[in-house]
Amino acid sequence: MKNLLFIIILFSLFTCNDDEAIPDCPSPTVTTPNILLIIADDLGKDALNGFSEGSIKPNTPNLDAFRNSGLSFTNFWSYPTCSPTRASIITGKYGYRTGVKWAGDELAMSETSLQKYINDQTNNKYATAITGKWHLSGNSTIVNPETFGIDYYAGLVRGAAQSYFNWQLTTNGASSLESEYTTTKFTDLAIDWINQQDQPWFMWLAYNAPHTPFHVPPNEMHTQGNLPDYVDGMDATPYYMAAIEAMDFQIGRLLDNLSEDERENTIIIFIGDNGTPNEVAQLPFVSNTAKGTLYQGGINVPMFVSGKGVSKTGTDTNLITSTDLFATISEIAGVSVNEIHDSKSFKFLLTQSATIRGYQYAEKNNGMIDSWAISNGNYKLIENANGNQEFYNLSSDTYEQNNLMDGTLTTDEMNAKLELEIELGNIRQ
Repeated sequence: MKNLLFIIILFSLFTCNDDEAIPDCPSPTVTTPNILLIIADDLGKDALNGFSEGSIKPNTPNLDAFRNSGLSFTNFWSYPTCSPTRASIITGKYGYRTGVKWAGDELAMSETSLQKYINDQTNNKYATAITGKWHLSGNSTIVNPETFGIDYYAGLVRGAAQSYFNWQLTTNGASSLESEYTTTKFTDLAIDWINQQDQPWFMWLAYNAPHTPFHVPPNEMHTQGNLPDYVDGMDATPYYMAAIEAMDFQIGRLLDNLSEDERENTIIIFIGDNGTPNEVAQLPFVSNTAKGTLYQGGINVPMFVSGKGVSKTGTDTNLITSTDLFATISEIAGVSVNEIHDSKSFKFLLTQSATIRGYQYAEKNNGMIDSWAISNGNYKLIENANGNQEFYNLSSDTYEQNNLMDGTLTTDEMNAKLELEIELGNIRQ
């Protein structure tokens, strides 16, 4: 009996020793989490519960549950429009490095996608998919995002749909006319793919909701009442809220499809890709400080993280940028990386308190306006390629009402501005 016990112990030491190069040795206490990244299109803080901005809020029980059971990052910066935000996530690079700086810009095939990077580093541990909006290949309808090293893609390759009920579905580079409600169809595609997986999965689910066109979702998906068809000139707010509620409804359906064990082993990251459209922006944001701008209403958007591996709850005020999702998701997937390209992992924040960044950066170049923004959390500098500058004290002027450049800067303000200019130069060198 003693000899048998010795053999068992010896076998375990040589087959599951952390120092041995045996990549497939399983741990009885550690599991590989599924990763669900959900991106909402044109969703600012003023349009969600949990934020003081805005007075009209949608009914979103599933998103509320994400926020209440996990972390809400209150200083998360995206880009002013959708394509550069998505490019920054999938590459971990700032837009001026990839050339994707505005909606419709094309991501070069030479870029290494997040999905390919993870599987290159983990011996193809994850099945990967993107369903829904792509918008990283201009106006093409025949591109296949799978060429970026993604196992599966199906969805809306171009930007906004002409209609949520009449749009082009692209699968394997082939396009076909689809009449099912986009939010429902994207969810169906995600559910079908997840149900086919027998290994850990990374699902990037990119809704085009609540992006325009304003419309009436199926009645069972929203609480905005019996809305007439939208026409220009009407109050767009209830239609915008209905689209958010329909998205939340479908998110709930996706989660209900997961088994209890699968749900418990899934980490969920939810973000808005840029601020609220100017037609429906709510105070303290206005039309010229919302989507498409480098003001807080255009780039300071919601991000909730909950589920597997998230033991902290409440709010986190760290300066986070959309590029940081590249390193964070990679580390969650098991890659030994804390920082890569312009991306810093914030995985540590899901369990402990720390400071990840001293500065955050965003930019805008729509072919006419070339500008960039940097903040250290207290002060924010917006600079244009023509030399014009705006400078704000976010600590006392959260919504950028008082441009300090219109007056005489104090010594502290001059020092803070110089600090931001130096760091901006370091970033853009």
